[in-house]
Amino acid sequence: MIGKRIRIERILDRKTGRCVIVPMDHGVSIGPVPGIIDMAHTIDEAASGGANAVIMHKGMVGSGHRGYGRDIGLIIHLSASTGLGPDPNHKVLVTSVEKAIQMGADAVSVHVNVGSEKEPEMLMQLGSIAEICDDWGMPLIAMMYPRGKKIDNEHDAEVVKLASRAGAELGADIIKTNYTGDPDTFQEVIEGCPVPLVIAGGPRVETDRELLEMVKNSVDVGGAGVAIGRNIFQAKSPRKTTRAIAEIVHNNLGVDEALKILKG
Repeated sequence: MIGKRIRIERILDRKTGRCVIVPMDHGVSIGPVPGIIDMAHTIDEAASGGANAVIMHKGMVGSGHRGYGRDIGLIIHLSASTGLGPDPNHKVLVTSVEKAIQMGADAVSVHVNVGSEKEPEMLMQLGSIAEICDDWGMPLIAMMYPRGKKIDNEHDAEVVKLASRAGAELGADIIKTNYTGDPDTFQEVIEGCPVPLVIAGGPRVETDRELLEMVKNSVDVGGAGVAIGRNIFQAKSPRKTTRAIAEIVHNNLGVDEALKILKG
């Protein structure tokens, strides 16, 4: 599919096959937290730092994307829930692939919590959206998270393997999921997932080194990059943090060298 191939190269670097994505869709789930209050400023920081794309909801596109500064890929998130809802793990569709195309998106994303009580509905949504994306030549990123009563550890390799493979099985072009905390077990996740796999940033990490080591370990075993939100947009310097991560992802920079970018 020519259209999908053209669009996906705005997300995945054609030379490295990797990407740095900065999700900024948090406003629906947790509100206008620091870092995404001034969307235009933060997106400009991420773009200047070398991010390949940002993820946002349809209503925020006009608040920061683009018309100024360096260009950056646009991924519109199709699903949502709020932290105040009866089941925050139940993500529902809030817009369409067609609307994303109308708004100029380069890709769309869908969130599925594998193991939650509403998993069946979210899997149905993912499968249907994948077919629509194929019809339109639109790349689909599936955020596949193991979350539910049967899951004691969301970073356990076995549940991350299942969640990642489920997303690929249902037609996603890129999978975003949790890092297992260990490169050896994460390599097993990658081996079981036939499409590019990027790691989520999760909650704020304790140190910059911890963040950069996670990124380095994941790409060294075959990861396709990162989709990191809060650890970038709430960083002291989102631009420098993005640059340090991008140098690891695209140029295989070492952690110590990347840390120098943050301090420079």
